[in-house]
Amino acid sequence: MSSALTPSMQRLVEELKRLPGIGEKTATRLAFFVLRSEHSFAANLAQALLGVKEQSRLCSVCYGLTESDPCGICADPRRKAEEVCVVEEPADMMALERAQEYRGRYHVLGGALAPLDGVGPEHLRCSELVDRVRRGGISEVIVATNPTVEGEATALYIARLVKPLGVRVTRIARGLPMGGDVEYTDVVTLTKSLEGRREM
Repeated sequence: MSSALTPSMQRLVEELKRLPGIGEKTATRLAFFVLRSEHSFAANLAQALLGVKEQSRLCSVCYGLTESDPCGICADPRRKAEEVCVVEEPADMMALERAQEYRGRYHVLGGALAPLDGVGPEHLRCSELVDRVRRGGISEVIVATNPTVEGEATALYIARLVKPLGVRVTRIARGLPMGGDVEYTDVVTLTKSLEGRREM
């Protein structure tokens, strides 16, 4: 299929195939879409790709995505500083924000414990969470890791780390399906999950 492509098209297909969930057929279809589009679309797409790499960084407080430090959520005095919701990835934080129910702060771990894949506590931002709690001002840590085996193991690990520091540790309710991802969950389910969180 790809042998009939020009070298520049083949290069584009190869780069697109590196995206998660994109195979040869989809990459080729996307490459042809770019080719048929206006020149301005390709230029804007290229600028957007470079812009996200050059301007986006992690917040020094919560480790969510931002272009200013601290991020808008951490800098917002209207947010409840005493509540910290722990998520695996910045995309999970964005999903919870779409629900527009949670008014506290966040802490992004950068993944979940996965010993078989070589991901241990030292690869996550667990010690940074402990430091935040030790500095004071936090009364509740809400664990919103994904309802997967790795997410559950991470939730238990976080609870064991944080509970001895004298804060309330809760887990979002089981409104999320086992094996699902926070990032792809609908707003109603996320809202119910936050409302029904429980002690750990």
